[in-house]
Amino acid sequence: MYTIAVQAHYDSAHYLRNYEGKCSRLHGHRYVVEVALQSRDLDEAGMTYDFGDLKRDLRELADRLDHENLNEIPPFHEVETTAENQARYFFDEMKKRLPEHLADGLLYARVWETPGQWAQYGPAPTSLPAGTPPSEPRG
Repeated sequence: MYTIAVQAHYDSAHYLRNYEGKCSRLHGHRYVVEVALQSRDLDEAGMTYDFGDLKRDLRELADRLDHENLNEIPPFHEVETTAENQARYFFDEMKKRLPEHLADGLLYARVWETPGQWAQYGPAPTSLPAGTPPSEPRG
């Protein structure tokens, strides 16, 4: 089984509506999002999927959230802006963008709020090693 992953980042503000504490006030994060794709087979070029295509799609989604108040944009104007819900957003949107034969291989979307804390969403429980802090995305 082959697995590839890419990361992107976005800087956004948000607040939690159904939470009592400091996170109920407007604040911001430099989020990092990672998605992983798995396949049993490689294509003619010896790849699971082109890193460039996967990263382009992820960056397009991250750019929608960059320098925004998440509470004011869909779907977060109706659902909490937690890292868990952001991870699900990225998972669902990336799955729509992948070629049909690879879409079921999307393992997870993981969103870091800080280098030491993240939330992940995927179709099934996963057995992954403890996450390491994301690298600073380039370009």
